[in-house]
Amino acid sequence: MRSYRTYTIDEAKARMERYCAYRERCHKEVQQKLNEMRMIPEAIDLIIHHLITHNYLNETRYSTTFARGKFRIKKWGKQRIVRELKARDISQYNIKLALKEIPESEYYVAFHELSEKRWTQLDPETNLQKKKKKFSDYLLYRGWETNLIWDKLRELES
Repeated sequence: MRSYRTYTIDEAKARMERYCAYRERCHKEVQQKLNEMRMIPEAIDLIIHHLITHNYLNETRYSTTFARGKFRIKKWGKQRIVRELKARDISQYNIKLALKEIPESEYYVAFHELSEKRWTQLDPETNLQKKKKKFSDYLLYRGWETNLIWDKLRELES
């Protein structure tokens, strides 16, 4: 039989404060962590309320930081960012605020740089259709809009 570590509410609060202070967290991550700690639902609600009131947990701050980071560092498009935020149960209001963090001019510049870099990375395929498919699949996976991808493909072909 396996024994599990048990936590008092105060110990769990302190642990969650450190967990949230390390980097931005969403409610879902904190909830999962508390479930892993085998806390009961009433204690989870109490701890999450404590974290929100003491500003350790803030979904608006989390979503804006997430969007900015994933765009600037990983070069994700808006569709991928929205998909990932929805997977973390972020509200539609916070998703819209997060997308406003990405300046339009920077967005298009990043898209053009990324697409041209990818086009040159692809081997000079003997079959142009294969190259176009690999190119579009790469950008679609990264969350860029289809109309941008097709326009860029037409531009690169000519």
